[in-house]
Amino acid sequence: MNSPDPYKLTSESVIDPPGKLFQKIKFLGPGFILSASIVGSGELIATTTLGAKAGFTALWIILLSCLIKVAIQFEFGKNAICHGNTVMKTFNSLPGWRIKGTNWTIWLWFLLWVVKPLQVGGILGGIAITLHMWFPDIQVPVFTLLTAFSVAILIFRGYYKTVQRVSVVMMFFFTLFTLTSLYFLHFTQYSIHWNNILEGLSFKFSAGTIGTAAAAFGLTGVAGDEIVAYHYWCLEKGYARYTGPDDGSEQWIKRAKGWIKIMYLDAIASMFVYTIVTIAFYLLGASVLHNSRNIPEGYSMIESLSTMYTRSLGPWAKSYFMLGAVVVLYSTLFAALAAWTRIFTDIFGQLGWIQFFNIKQRKRTIAILAWVFPALWAILFLLIELPVLMVTIGGIVTCVMLLIVVFVAMNYRYRFSLAALSPGKMYDFVFILSASAIIIFSLYSLVGIFL
Repeated sequence: MNSPDPYKLTSESVIDPPGKLFQKIKFLGPGFILSASIVGSGELIATTTLGAKAGFTALWIILLSCLIKVAIQFEFGKNAICHGNTVMKTFNSLPGWRIKGTNWTIWLWFLLWVVKPLQVGGILGGIAITLHMWFPDIQVPVFTLLTAFSVAILIFRGYYKTVQRVSVVMMFFFTLFTLTSLYFLHFTQYSIHWNNILEGLSFKFSAGTIGTAAAAFGLTGVAGDEIVAYHYWCLEKGYARYTGPDDGSEQWIKRAKGWIKIMYLDAIASMFVYTIVTIAFYLLGASVLHNSRNIPEGYSMIESLSTMYTRSLGPWAKSYFMLGAVVVLYSTLFAALAAWTRIFTDIFGQLGWIQFFNIKQRKRTIAILAWVFPALWAILFLLIELPVLMVTIGGIVTCVMLLIVVFVAMNYRYRFSLAALSPGKMYDFVFILSASAIIIFSLYSLVGIFL
């Protein structure tokens, strides 16, 4: 019988990895949880805003962002499977300064998360604004509080699996709706031609959009916080439990290799999905919003974004867009809260405030944080009321988080990896290329913003 606690490995939880593709598909999931999280802030808001400001010239940034981070994601998934430790426990074993016995990476991560609530507050505000457009008699602050309460009660009660399944299904239909809108642009004045695509792949960079570009790079594809969250989802999916505790045997190595391959399939399949969605959102923003000089901002954000659909499909599409926007933004909000509660509970465990591996203490802390974070997000949005700016600031902070994530991934690969599971030279080449590209682009973007 499998252990009821996904963070504890026992020999009784061991399952041999399936060999056939159809059987492997049944064990996919962690990457698609990230996909549901990614679409809301990164694709629907940051990507379309970058397209609106830069036109087609920044398409290469979006493609780069989606494709290069998966190699870093692999290392977090592999570490989860091979060692079964939580993220912050591995952070605490890294080299470098320690403050009160805790590694500097944890303290810096903790500090950066002081700003991150702005991003999710902007997403919460986007939902509230959309609902207000449907029901104008109810004011935005009311919908803000109702949305915050609803997501808190769902995570508090633990209804994650049901809501996530519904969110993924609804996200699929909204994606189909988005691709349909992109297709019908061909029959309008906003039609996209090959010269537009070539312009987008010319590696130009507009200094006037560097802040938005940095935010989009930080948020599209798997962001720094989502890569960390992937580690938890791999544990909770059961990849580490199915592999079992490392006993040094050939059977364990064989199981580990099998479950790592399934994790690879999960990450690559989800990358394929969110890359297509991201490109579609970007092209809609670059063609419709840029050419009509309609930059999403403030309370008019949703109204501006809806024109990407109404200009190609007609006025009737606005209602469907609003429904889809609520679904994908709520899915992001929900997945973010599920991840945040776990990450901070893990941090509290490393700081010695709770015992993370005591399942009662862990569940109680997650339940408390399920109320604290939505309340914070709601307060921030009600004070600032600028969802696009809030998401953009969160994206810039995520660029810094990506640098930490790359540092951790380098340690995973070259300090903590097991010789028996060492990948080939091509894997290392792609990994180094990915890490280098993230470091260069993140530093260039951050220097351009602050200097």
